[in-house]
Amino acid sequence: MVKPLTVAFCVISGFVILRAQTPSWQPSPGHMQVPIWPAGKVPDTRPVAGPESTQKVGDEPPGAIVVGKVSTPTMTVYSPKGKNSGAAVVVFPGGGYWVLYMDLEGTEVCDWLTSKGITCVLLKYRVPGNGLFPRSGPYPKSPMALEDAQRTLGLVRLHAVEWDIDPRKVGVLGFSAGGHLVAAIGTHFEKRLYRAVDAADKESCRPDFGVALYPGHMLENTSKESELNPFVPVTRRTPPMFIVQAEDDPVDPIQNSLVYYAALKRAGVPVEMHLYAHGGHGFGLRRSNSPITAWPQLVETWLETIGITSE
Repeated sequence: MVKPLTVAFCVISGFVILRAQTPSWQPSPGHMQVPIWPAGKVPDTRPVAGPESTQKVGDEPPGAIVVGKVSTPTMTVYSPKGKNSGAAVVVFPGGGYWVLYMDLEGTEVCDWLTSKGITCVLLKYRVPGNGLFPRSGPYPKSPMALEDAQRTLGLVRLHAVEWDIDPRKVGVLGFSAGGHLVAAIGTHFEKRLYRAVDAADKESCRPDFGVALYPGHMLENTSKESELNPFVPVTRRTPPMFIVQAEDDPVDPIQNSLVYYAALKRAGVPVEMHLYAHGGHGFGLRRSNSPITAWPQLVETWLETIGITSE
């Protein structure tokens, strides 16, 4: 399933067909989402028009669960099934820094990762879910999502022993805006954007690897067509990256994945990219007739070759 175009471009129009609205998102039974910040310690808070809401979008079953107006970021830990590889992945759903596709680009990803022996940490990062507060968006337009990502990487490493995780095998995976967040946390890890609040903020927030699927926002803040967003300052310290996008994606791959790939290569960062002819935007893990839906198997092979899931 591909996100409806009205949904994929809700960041532009602020309009989307919604139904089955419920108060707030909850994970499946047996899992608990917990706030990533202590009470009263959330940095750079922004006003949100109303409480968090969960909505179902799309006319074709199973549709997609979209969460908006997120002001209290949370993480939900999904433990691996069967043999534990020791690896962990923090997942960033997409949604244009506007909303979050919590199943299509979240829980369904965790089901796949845990089936491969990988701990999955699903991050519900801050997004406004409305058009009243334009300060939200990618860093530096808004620091909120990147702050939440930095905080969560620290929390995962702080709890590494408790969760049976190797702190040297903690990566990130994201879709669309979440793919941009993968690139952002892959460069902004030397210093937190916020004042440390506890021991988690003394842990490294550098991911050991990253997977960016149909990322956006890579050509912003520059007037040159082939220059990467200067607020994604790739260096040799950027971790190994894996990139997937389709040529027919309305989020132009030339101005996003290819620009990012070229910057990584110039910096000497190990990177693998797969560019498919068809697939559109917002396909997640859901199967279709397009070869692009085989990307999870490619990621599995890559994780083994870079030593994350190998013995």
